[in-house]
Amino acid sequence: MNSAVAVISHADLGELVVHASKSGRLRQHRNIHASYEDPCQRLLNAVELDSYIRPHRHSLDPKVETLFALIGRFAVFSFDATGAIRNCVCIGSEKYMSNSVGVAVEVDPRMWHTVIALEGGSILLELKAGPFDPDLAKEFAPWAPEEGGGEANDYLRSLRAYAMASAT
Repeated sequence: MNSAVAVISHADLGELVVHASKSGRLRQHRNIHASYEDPCQRLLNAVELDSYIRPHRHSLDPKVETLFALIGRFAVFSFDATGAIRNCVCIGSEKYMSNSVGVAVEVDPRMWHTVIALEGGSILLELKAGPFDPDLAKEFAPWAPEEGGGEANDYLRSLRAYAMASAT
């Protein structure tokens, strides 16, 4: 029996971070799974400090999303239906081991949420049951600013300030 082992190297992760830093959205993902039909969707997502991921939920295709901090540190926010912050948790790689920083979070598909990087060069490992339907991927929060522009930048700054105040 011939078997192959797919290796993701430190160089691969470094290359992903470089692509993220040069991307207009300041993030870059790399699928690990072979197709949208795979029963487990797996991807790496490099997220830079000024990358704004509009709050969203996955209620149209309700599957739990698990986010692991592979490198760096993130704040994961959950919101109520009006956009008020319900919770903010920090997750980080082994460099950030403490009682106040987790390694991963599981996000309920009905929960409005977003993730922000708290340091440059941060990478998430995202896991979700498949198959994946890109037409049902995200339902954006109507109360959150769209990506791009000053309103989104101001909102991201307010989330970062909240996360930093919560971490102290």
